[in-house]
Amino acid sequence: MNVSASLTPYNSPIPQSPPMILDTLPDPAIEGQASCPRKTRVQIDLILLAIEALDLGSSEAILSFAQELELKGIIKDRVNLWRMRSTNPLRRAHIRRSLTITEAKALVVIACYLARRLTVVIRQLLMIYQQLDEKQIPLEQNLRLSNYLERFRAHFKSRMNPRRSGVMALNSDEKLDELAIDLLGKLLFCTGTAGMQRFWISLFDGEVE
Repeated sequence: MNVSASLTPYNSPIPQSPPMILDTLPDPAIEGQASCPRKTRVQIDLILLAIEALDLGSSEAILSFAQELELKGIIKDRVNLWRMRSTNPLRRAHIRRSLTITEAKALVVIACYLARRLTVVIRQLLMIYQQLDEKQIPLEQNLRLSNYLERFRAHFKSRMNPRRSGVMALNSDEKLDELAIDLLGKLLFCTGTAGMQRFWISLFDGEVE
């Protein structure tokens, strides 16, 4: 009797399925959904930039969360993380590679976990901003808010290409401060009920067919 069997060669790598936590984010219904559109790449990098301005240890925290959430197969190390973020076309060190949907999901999951850890700080800064804005008091009058805005401006100016039209549109400290405050609002949005899913879907607004 002849018995045929399909055996996996001993040295063949076993395909790994994506981490289960990524299943909480739906695949966008866009053409060529293996990679992300420009808007998505820009927004993910900017939200991480805001987190870095809030928390000086966030770069290490991203890698720590990648380990904790079993995402090390996607975000392997600091160089790998830099390459993903450099898909943002506004960056000085922009590299011409795609950001896959799986990579984008991993970055969004980690960004949202970091945002939750910083919820109290984010709420306080937004409250301070609202109070100062209502009383028409310059934002630099509050040390905590001023420190966040100053760090964000420094990060943005050092990492973004000033010759890009999207960067040229943010050619003043006032406009960068507006962007920094807007990103605080998005980070707070991430911490709410189903915030991670809602933020993820918002990254593809106007891109979904």
